[in-house]
Amino acid sequence: MVVLGVGNVLEEDDGVGIYACAYLNANYTFSPKIEIINGGVEGINLLNLFLENDHIIILDTINLDDEAGSIYNIPSFELSGYGLNSGGAHEVGVMQCLDMIELMGHPLPESNVIGIIPKSITFHMGLSDELSEHFDSYINTVINYLKTCGVDAVKKETSVSLLSIIEEFKYPSHVA
Repeated sequence: MVVLGVGNVLEEDDGVGIYACAYLNANYTFSPKIEIINGGVEGINLLNLFLENDHIIILDTINLDDEAGSIYNIPSFELSGYGLNSGGAHEVGVMQCLDMIELMGHPLPESNVIGIIPKSITFHMGLSDELSEHFDSYINTVINYLKTCGVDAVKKETSVSLLSIIEEFKYPSHVA
């Protein structure tokens, strides 16, 4: 099983899927082990990921008519025609990956989008107050869904805050 975060951390709330993956990696261990991947804005370049895995959970913002911070868990095939988020390249590519797999005659992996309605997609790093307030609920939704798939999440003894995760993307400590 793979948890795939997509989005752009340079566009405020659009980065929530990336932040969620980093938060899950920093704060939880999973049994059985799962792969957590920062897909960024790779879009169609993620095709092999979809071909090589049976179950993928996609974390992203989703553009539906609802209040900012509302959370949805939707099978990917139900999103055809809706488009995730606001039309950026990464979500078009994710949906195109699924279309291409089908056109190639391969079985589609089980995939769900755990999406959250954004408040603001603009050139700014971090999350809007609305998404920051709903972030714990978003993480809990992911963990609860993993539990329904037979994956247990155990909180690590030391925790890393959302603010620290965001700051690491702003000022990466590993950059020389």
